[in-house]
Amino acid sequence: MEVGVVGKPNVGKSTLFKALTLADAEIANFPFTTIKANIGVGYVRSSCPCGDYNIACNPRNSICKRKVRFTPVKLIDVAGLVPGAHEGKGMGNQFLDDLRQADVLIHVVDISGKTNEMGEPSDGHDPEKDIAFLIDEVNLWFAGIVERNWNKVKSKVKYESKKIVEELMGVMAGLGVNEYQVKKALDEADLAGNSDWSEEDCNRFAIRLREISKPIIIAANKIDQGKSNYERLKGKYDMIPVCAEAELALREADKNGLIEYTPGDGSFTIKAEVDEKKKRGLTFIDEKILKVWGSTGVQQVLNKAACDTLGLITIYPVENETKMSDGKGAVLPDSFLMPQGSTALDLAFKIHTDIGNKFIGAIDARTKMKVGRDHKLKDRDVIKIIAGR
Repeated sequence: MEVGVVGKPNVGKSTLFKALTLADAEIANFPFTTIKANIGVGYVRSSCPCGDYNIACNPRNSICKRKVRFTPVKLIDVAGLVPGAHEGKGMGNQFLDDLRQADVLIHVVDISGKTNEMGEPSDGHDPEKDIAFLIDEVNLWFAGIVERNWNKVKSKVKYESKKIVEELMGVMAGLGVNEYQVKKALDEADLAGNSDWSEEDCNRFAIRLREISKPIIIAANKIDQGKSNYERLKGKYDMIPVCAEAELALREADKNGLIEYTPGDGSFTIKAEVDEKKKRGLTFIDEKILKVWGSTGVQQVLNKAACDTLGLITIYPVENETKMSDGKGAVLPDSFLMPQGSTALDLAFKIHTDIGNKFIGAIDARTKMKVGRDHKLKDRDVIKIIAGR
């Protein structure tokens, strides 16, 4: 899974990215701070099964913090997008190239309205315009590729549905789309089996394919300064209130041992002496962000992208279903994010191709029941795979 963090310049993209990853992303108050994409690892939050059984786990590919498991995903923070990006304006060409393999986009919007469409300081800018322009730019990017290549596709397909899908896959493959998504877009745009497309048809297919292959989640950032805009727009758009600066401060304070904080929580505990300036900052975060909004929203927006939008669930493979451990005794060592509807056989292949090829069966560690290859996995399942030698 790859998550693209997008938006116009100077809205807090890099701050949110750094908060999610604690990476050294450059943060500054001017457009195009991010010239090359920052790539890092974020973590999707879920309740670790170690809490269900009151046992200590030994994470290997993930992190467990106070009985909360954090499973890694790839994040990419791309160059700021401005109107006309699909025509190459601003850092448009690089922005779009960086997004090709993203599965979902988190659009960071300055909900305070204090940056204009170019990312420059402003007062009274309507953040709804930013929401609309980014959707338009990404849609136009998709539409431009379809329109430029449609005549070539049309000359080869001869009204054969299968052939249309094959040719469109060839055209759109660089955008990280798959056959299922192309077929679904054709069906929902009512174009399956039809190769006599108008420009409007090309646009309709492209927009639907973008919506399916690169859905957009809105992070309403700087919520402490933008409550009125958020309240005005929240019923119209699917957005999460976010304060990336607050989350970054909390994660850094926790990392430095000043507080105890689990990303996504609505509270923290001070553990060490802090100077007056830090105390004021922590008090502000507690009273103006956490108690008002329930969290900083940063972890919530990543979880929404992964779990709600992409439908991913967290699965724990083990070798010993009684001790819930691997062959060396490490308890719940790994957690994997998998699509809803994944089977025990899918998990076997996720672990290793040889294990998938030699699959015999699986055991649900919670129920101790043996299950078959087509058994549908559920979120937080602990599963032992049985494979031949």
